[in-house]
Amino acid sequence: QVQLVESGGGLVQPGGSLRLSCAASGNGFSINTMGWYRQASGKQRELVATTTSGGITNYVNSVKGRFTISRDNAKNTVVLQMNSLKPEDTAVYYCWTNVRHTDWDNAYDYWGQGTQVTVSS
Repeated sequence: QVQLVESGGGLVQPGGSLRLSCAASGNGFSINTMGWYRQASGKQRELVATTTSGGITNYVNSVKGRFTISRDNAKNTVVLQMNSLKPEDTAVYYCWTNVRHTDWDNAYDYWGQGTQVTVSS
């Protein structure tokens, strides 16, 4: 299986910045897509941003112009740079990846443990 290790969450003031990082480890797989979801307390989990191995990116409208997702295919990592943070961005952020397992010709989804992002004065 694939393990996802996240880092970078924390507490910031409105207008501040955070950088979330996620690294995928394991063997016998290749990454199709990596990205980030978030879930605020009492709300549904929503997609924040994704990036494919081919470099195609996608963002939820509420973060466009403020967040940037990037990846390093060689290192199986994805980074979410979050600028101009708002209280509405407060949530648990989850790293996500869809991978193809070489031996089985199947695609699977894997999730990180989640990291708390709190935007407050």
